[in-house]
Amino acid sequence: MLEFLRGRDVLVAGWGVSGRSLIEPLQDIGARPVVTDGGEKALAEAAELGLGTATCADLLQPDALRRFALVITSPGWRPDSPVLVSAVTEGIPVWGDVEFAWWVDQARIYGPVRKWLVITGTNGKTTTTQMTHSILRAAGIPSVACGNIGLPILDALRRNPGPQILAVELSSFQLHWAPSVRPEAGVVLNVAEDHLDWHGGLDAYAAAKARALTGRVGVVGLDDQVAAALARKSKARRTVGFRIGVPADGELGVVDGKLLDRAFTKAAILAEVGDISPQGPAGVADALAAAALTRSIDVAPQFVKEGLQEHRVGPHRAAHVRELAGVEFVDDSKATNPHAARSSILAHPNVIWVAGGQLKGAGVEDLIEETREHLVAAVLFGQDAAVIAAALARHAPDVPVVELNSGDDARMGDPFTEIEPDAVMARAVRVAAGFAHRGDTVLLAPAAASLDMFADYTHRGRSFAAAVQALDEKDIGRTE
Repeated sequence: MLEFLRGRDVLVAGWGVSGRSLIEPLQDIGARPVVTDGGEKALAEAAELGLGTATCADLLQPDALRRFALVITSPGWRPDSPVLVSAVTEGIPVWGDVEFAWWVDQARIYGPVRKWLVITGTNGKTTTTQMTHSILRAAGIPSVACGNIGLPILDALRRNPGPQILAVELSSFQLHWAPSVRPEAGVVLNVAEDHLDWHGGLDAYAAAKARALTGRVGVVGLDDQVAAALARKSKARRTVGFRIGVPADGELGVVDGKLLDRAFTKAAILAEVGDISPQGPAGVADALAAAALTRSIDVAPQFVKEGLQEHRVGPHRAAHVRELAGVEFVDDSKATNPHAARSSILAHPNVIWVAGGQLKGAGVEDLIEETREHLVAAVLFGQDAAVIAAALARHAPDVPVVELNSGDDARMGDPFTEIEPDAVMARAVRVAAGFAHRGDTVLLAPAAASLDMFADYTHRGRSFAAAVQALDEKDIGRTE
């Protein structure tokens, strides 16, 4: 499949982590990578490594793309990017880095073909990938967690020769550009409004997620309406579901506080709900998904139990930061969309909600309606703070709201601005602490992306944690 690239130029669109991971594999198969990127610094860095480079403007000149046998795009490049549109118009194939990694694996460039366990969904991907990897480790199966979780798949293939299982977290962007991937098993955890500006609508977003359901076994979250609908259209040879409730035949679920498998055996207890981290419905759903994936490749129930017991939630994912004067502070900066924020808020009875950022076209009306009984107050910041504030005014008018976006004071009804994001977060945390009393939870669950203010969601989470650690007891219950 890759022979057509030998001795040919291949355009690498985007000089990020995925773009860098393409270079050695392309060279190993005899192709000549040429890098393009919108940033001058990125092109200079690629040139310093001895790679060919081209600006986007140069590539849009007549016939400029015809030299390339293939374009491999980074997942962040939208389908309507001019260079990609021009390539398609010229009849040049456009792949993503995941598509290329699939064919590198199938061609046995770096050893025997691996079995891919693909994890996707609007929320819970990383936790489920980590749980899956933990179960595989408990079973003594050589495995690597890779993909959107951090380690590019191509790096995993190069660094880990030999038969193994890949626990592959894939975003909708990656799946959009990976039509050939046929995993050993794949799961769609849930599908909610997210990245609609990139995909152009919920249907296209869901269709990208559904590409995980094209292999031997497809797994879907039946408690999610859109994911359940995808189950009916699944192209997998076998499709099973999971639910937080009593499972039917062919499903995994929960009975009397125990995870139960009725899909891959008559009935097998897999784990105790109390052993799952993170606690709460979202964590249990992720555990059921990881159990389904690993049971589909015949991992014994005892290793599912052991792997889930050993798994601990990663940073910025419903992570306990501190308890102060009976108030818990929780960092769920990874809740980057309304669906994730909903699960986070519903896990606590009395929440002072710290939120805001870039909504990316997602609506928050349903989020507010479904969580308003849990909200004590809301402290908002960032690009779309006003959108969230307006939804709160419509659906939860009794919930006090402080919007930190203009002026120079944070008194109720007097929004303000700080130029430095860490200063904004520090102010938000102090204001939130002022609303809190014993038994409450101050929860960072932004419902939005972070890039309007912070480097990424981890920066946002670290900023929150630092602000929390700077508090003392006199800050609790002092509404300004």
